[in-house]
Amino acid sequence: MTSTRNARSAATRQRILGAAHELFVTQGYRSTSLRDIAAAASVSHPGLLGHFPSKDALLAEVVARFEQDNADVFDLAVAAAEPGALMFSELAARNATTPGYLELFAALTGEASATGHPSHERMRERYANMRALTMDALQDAVDLGVIAPDRDVAAETTRAIAGWDGLQLIAQYLPDRVDVVDMLGEREGLWATPVGWRASDETDPRPEGAGPLPELSVSSMGDDDLSGYATGRRRRARILADAMQLFARSGYGDTSLSDIASVVGVSKSTLLHHFPTKEALLSAVLIQRDRAIRGHGEETATARAADVLRGMPEGAQRNATDEPGLIEVYAVLSCEAVPASHPAHDYFTDRFRRSIDYFTEMFRLAQLDGDLPEHRDPEREAIWLIALWDGLQYQWLYDRKAVDVAEQLRAHLDDVLPAH
Repeated sequence: MTSTRNARSAATRQRILGAAHELFVTQGYRSTSLRDIAAAASVSHPGLLGHFPSKDALLAEVVARFEQDNADVFDLAVAAAEPGALMFSELAARNATTPGYLELFAALTGEASATGHPSHERMRERYANMRALTMDALQDAVDLGVIAPDRDVAAETTRAIAGWDGLQLIAQYLPDRVDVVDMLGEREGLWATPVGWRASDETDPRPEGAGPLPELSVSSMGDDDLSGYATGRRRRARILADAMQLFARSGYGDTSLSDIASVVGVSKSTLLHHFPTKEALLSAVLIQRDRAIRGHGEETATARAADVLRGMPEGAQRNATDEPGLIEVYAVLSCEAVPASHPAHDYFTDRFRRSIDYFTEMFRLAQLDGDLPEHRDPEREAIWLIALWDGLQYQWLYDRKAVDVAEQLRAHLDDVLPAH
């Protein structure tokens, strides 16, 4: 009797997972309710909650299935490949053709970055396991001469996973500009060269930069309204600060205006006086985040693009030390806003496009100066730098002791822009 009951329970659980997978893929994670899943699985809502206490738990299980399938395929591919072969681009190709994988993985990565999220520890363990497995693969490749022996396997592992995660996110906003498989394959090829390699016949850097340097504009949004009496401005600032914290912790979709009003200590009508819609509040939060990030930047008198680029890890260090909340809200919202229907989707699409344009021009100028080696393409380096930076921030949110964002960025830029 017990075995029959267990078998029925297992079958129900699998039916729920199958329905959740189908609905998450076809409708999107945010647009699918637990009642939708219960109806599709032909179980009652309380019956579903007996197997999965929340939608977050269902999402984590669905993504875990994807990950296990990937691990199985990866093991088979490695067994069939030549010794020392790097299989990351092959696995990325499979992810790109698996319906729903990239969208759901992005959703979980952002959602679970908050320490209180029920899947936070699971994702933390995922990153730790991925680092261990990838490090083994890279070390084998070093031993067999596929990867240059002077490359730090542990650091290259962290950066490879980060860049991969970042590429998968950016490609969902700019699919015509970012080819994840192609770029991962290119990175695998670059590992064969020593750190900081450049051709022996390249010219020495110019003493003066090619300038003028471009100005980074990460958003086309206008400034938030700062007019009004001091009391009103302070209240708006408090609303923005608390909304930012709630969005970082629970996401935009699961945070209501009533939740924000309660935390701020005002009525919902008072909140609506300052921000007439939830979308207006989201817009103001994003503007405030960009303003805070820009405020941490320092003017530089240098005329060399490479020097500006090499100085960016210091900004990353300041952000992590002084304003970790800015990183948290960016991680959650950039992943949550992947669906085109999300009110912040256009903001992030525009932000990624502007950032790529800016860094492409910076790397182009660095190449004209002789700082960027001739075999590296400025636009590809721009995309990889942004993807790497975002991916490192995700890893840092899950394990702040294991990942030093600034140190990893500095090592990457030392490789890309080698000193003469």
